[in-house]
Amino acid sequence: MQLSREALLRAYRQMRVIREFEERLHVEIMTGEIAGFTHLYSGQEAVAVGVCEHLDHEDKIISTHRGHGHCLAKGCDVGMMMKEIWGSREGTCKGKGGSMHIADVAQGMLGANGIVGAGAPIAVGAALAAKLDGGGRVSIAFSGDGACNQGTTFEAMNLAVVTKAPCIFVFENNHYSEHTGWKYAVGTGSDIAGRAEAFGMRVWRGDGTDFFSVYETMRDVLEHVRGGNGPAAVEFDTERFFGHFEGDPQRYRGKGEIDRLRKVRDCLTKFRTRVTGADLLADGDFGRIDAEVRDLIEKSVSEARSAARPTADDVLSDVYISY
Repeated sequence: MQLSREALLRAYRQMRVIREFEERLHVEIMTGEIAGFTHLYSGQEAVAVGVCEHLDHEDKIISTHRGHGHCLAKGCDVGMMMKEIWGSREGTCKGKGGSMHIADVAQGMLGANGIVGAGAPIAVGAALAAKLDGGGRVSIAFSGDGACNQGTTFEAMNLAVVTKAPCIFVFENNHYSEHTGWKYAVGTGSDIAGRAEAFGMRVWRGDGTDFFSVYETMRDVLEHVRGGNGPAAVEFDTERFFGHFEGDPQRYRGKGEIDRLRKVRDCLTKFRTRVTGADLLADGDFGRIDAEVRDLIEKSVSEARSAARPTADDVLSDVYISY
């Protein structure tokens, strides 16, 4: 399926926003202004964007501790996210979520999650609500390769099959569960998606470093799930450019591994090469977007630095909700 010029520009811009957001955080964290752990998504942008380009705010997603990319791809505001990470009361969650717990329910982003595998049950609950509503909406649980070993994920997949919930389990296999190689930690060897298949759902696989592979794979997955066929799972092979967390010494990496990844598995480079080679977009189009995004990120950082911080009176606000 040929994407329009506008769709191609939007997809590239979304990936570039995520990349610049993360690369800038990598620099800013070293200043000591940002508190808490931060897990960067650089290198995996094609997955978040390739999945979320098919969704609108009525479809729901649940993320992981590495959630900035999913938030941005789903439509969360860049400036408010940056303020949230800086701990400002003007942030997406009023400074109470931070890097690992950003949520924006209005955009269908039910939250990032610091507990590995904890998002899958939430996604199934949201999928059951969508099924009861009958509007053809779906819920997506983003997980890493580490979450495929969690019992919560197994229980969620089983429940989704039993109830025929319109839930999609997206496994981003970035090759390292924290610091442990996936080929060692996953008993099925090179097949994470096959675990989901054992529960009775259809599975797909795709190249997570290629936006078009992700986009086209998700088109087929969503057609299946929106058609009332129950849940599905998909495994995207991808690789992160930074450590598990900021400050990770990455001694588990091979010599020259990161340089190789940035050279041959960069999803932005692959996208640009493909569309310019097919004369779908020109270098000037990318240059304009790159400049706009750099200005956007610079503005968001400047505003986050000066944004209001929470006060003592904010401690007990938004803790409970009345239905």
